[in-house]
Amino acid sequence: MRHLLLSLLIVTSASLASASDLHVGAATINITPDRPVALDGQMHVRISEKAETQIYATALALESREGDQSLDQAIMISCDLVGIRQGLIEMVREKAKDKLPGFDLNKLVLNATHTHTAPVTMKGDRYNLLGKNVMLPMQYTEFLVDKIVEAAAQSWTSRKTGKAGWGQGQAVIAQNRRATYSDGTAKMYGPTNVPEFRGIEGYEDHNLNVLFFWDQNDTLIATAVNVPCPSQEVEGLKVIHADFWDSARRQLRERYGKDLHILAWTGAGGDQVPRPMYDKAADERMRRLRGLTRLEEVARRVVRGWEEAYEGAKLEPVSGALFQHHTKKIDLPWRKVTEKELADAQKAVEQYKDDEKEQWKYLWNKGVVDRYEAEKAGTSGVFQMELHTLRLGDVAIATNEFELFTDYGVQMKARSPAVQTFLIQLTGSGGYLPTPRAVAGGSYSAIIQSSRVGPEGGQALVEETVKAFNDLWPAPTPTEAKK
Repeated sequence: MRHLLLSLLIVTSASLASASDLHVGAATINITPDRPVALDGQMHVRISEKAETQIYATALALESREGDQSLDQAIMISCDLVGIRQGLIEMVREKAKDKLPGFDLNKLVLNATHTHTAPVTMKGDRYNLLGKNVMLPMQYTEFLVDKIVEAAAQSWTSRKTGKAGWGQGQAVIAQNRRATYSDGTAKMYGPTNVPEFRGIEGYEDHNLNVLFFWDQNDTLIATAVNVPCPSQEVEGLKVIHADFWDSARRQLRERYGKDLHILAWTGAGGDQVPRPMYDKAADERMRRLRGLTRLEEVARRVVRGWEEAYEGAKLEPVSGALFQHHTKKIDLPWRKVTEKELADAQKAVEQYKDDEKEQWKYLWNKGVVDRYEAEKAGTSGVFQMELHTLRLGDVAIATNEFELFTDYGVQMKARSPAVQTFLIQLTGSGGYLPTPRAVAGGSYSAIIQSSRVGPEGGQALVEETVKAFNDLWPAPTPTEAKK
């Protein structure tokens, strides 16, 4: 019976799709600064010494049309940044008002690859005295916004009738970075070669989901690659660097066309890293035997998984794939501050309040104290998140603003009605969203200082996302089921 219903749904989708055309456009814009900048993603100030690679914003415009009528639309822009900091999407939408006629700006989405070697895009006193030759964060942000809007406009104006395809490969890239110990604690990047080590805390998702877009002449013009792992291979360097996406993009373009537009979508991977926690010597030996750097090895796996997906997807290109894009604001509860967390934060506030070199620690902990006081006063409110869910044929896509731990992503995928489900994290600045077992284990990424929304909010996010997926896949009516 389940297979019959699925078949009916697919038939229904096909009949709906035949009534409309999918229009596709894409653009890639260089967002590399021409001067030194402060680099994002670490607890201390770093100034870039050079651009080791270029960094990019890549835009994909999708629109379903019936004749001259626009049925639905989206512009999705992948950025080589550590995150989409607060206020950035609003700045882009405001700037794009006159550049995107006929487009609903609420359906423009940004996501970050989470490279830790990209410019800072947020305000902060510690960046005010960087020197005359350094581009300040807000100067770079203004430059970035202009470039993102340019990419959006180019993708929108270049859209033409096209075809879509989807496929799945496998690539061992995501590796859980939280070690657990005999006393019940956990530690991000903790040692695994000690007697107290008991295991790796969470699941790892090695499925590589890929979208493909062709023009009417069957030329591949764009692809979106969903890797459930942030790009954190070279995170400590003092250079501009796109991390493993640079090598992956270059390899794909060498094989499949120099003008191929490649969107990097980071899946649910807040507890993941592209480096092993054990068997490191064997990993290094195999790279040496292959003559590859660490970045090239990760890229090799991405490209191999992409090609596995492409082998299947190119056999079933879909013209006029059903396309829908829903967006709504959802309310998630803040993570509550415990009495112990408050006491620890207050102690740190006193310790670092007069230490100019450690002001980030003061502010980090002061934020916890402020949250506790807001809770007690009843003024904390909720964390409001913009949720985008899209359907493209048999594919579901959902966004979230967090460094979302993989277990939540697994829940969403497992409960999705779609044949294939893509999750895109870091579309905002929600911070880490850890699981209950991570909170119990402690350590950075799971402690209150690095998490504004906790497990209660994480489960609420899962339920809201699954509900939004189901809204895109309505159950067949009794009459349809009988047929």
